[in-house]
Amino acid sequence: MKTPLTALSFALSASALTLRQSPCCFHLTATGGPSGPLGQLSDGQNRIGQGSPPSTYCISADGGLTDHSGRGCILTGPTTQFQCDTGAGATPGFSVGCDGMLVYNGMAKFVACPTGDQGGFNVYVRAPQGQGGCVDVMLAADSCKAGCPSPAAAPTQKSCPPNLSGIWEFPHLIIPIDASNPTKAYGTSYNGHISSNKSAIFNFDFPPSLAGKTCTLIFLLPTQDKLVTSSFTLSGSGEVVFARLEKPATEATSWGNMPGAEEEFGVARLRPGESYVVASFACPAGEREGFVMGAKLPSADPINLEWFQDWNPEAVGLYISAC
Repeated sequence: MKTPLTALSFALSASALTLRQSPCCFHLTATGGPSGPLGQLSDGQNRIGQGSPPSTYCISADGGLTDHSGRGCILTGPTTQFQCDTGAGATPGFSVGCDGMLVYNGMAKFVACPTGDQGGFNVYVRAPQGQGGCVDVMLAADSCKAGCPSPAAAPTQKSCPPNLSGIWEFPHLIIPIDASNPTKAYGTSYNGHISSNKSAIFNFDFPPSLAGKTCTLIFLLPTQDKLVTSSFTLSGSGEVVFARLEKPATEATSWGNMPGAEEEFGVARLRPGESYVVASFACPAGEREGFVMGAKLPSADPINLEWFQDWNPEAVGLYISAC
């Protein structure tokens, strides 16, 4: 069964693309754990609770945030606390998804930890080691969200067969990336693993012979009984997102240094026995391009998918079909 995807805007587990004018400003409200507006102390620490009035944050084209006082918002090392400091260069990589959630490097989940001061909570990307009482939260923006185009507005595009029966290309590099280990470069892999923290980047080489042809990015998920040497495990919602990156990955690519998203393709709900058309485009003959696949977040039941990427006619994974 072929399941077409619509061109939805999304918060990717690898770097969301937010189409907006820069700068754009908004307020943030925490949900999921301690709730309420995100305010600030006089020194720029961002706090949930303690009766602080909502602070204003402005986002630049590279995803850097500044507060209403013009202070650059950063993630302090090594704790990843989210605060805004006078004279600091804003940490890039933030965006506002089409659902209005603040995203950092594709992740809409943040962590709130108690300060012990009048019921306040500091905000982190991940909980500091040894810190107790931390809970996951999401930060909803009241403006600047990327629009989610209606499926009816998506242009009609010729697509190639969602199978490996004709001309097709295998990814020449698969790079796992992990939000919980953002500086670790895992190098090349033969497996893909998608979860709330883990995403995968796929490099494809488009030979010159594809000049003038259409290329279709497809994801194949046959039922287990049809596989010869491949295998997979799948649990959770099955929802994944895809994007084309600004440049290909290398074996040194990690979550923290991955290229930004150049074009987002959409959301799919994966089910065994189906094949998915992710996107179709003019083949970039003679070029190498990188594509990222991650879990759709936020989700009450995020996907956990792991597979061995094979090259048999019945195989699991991300491929290019050309016609």
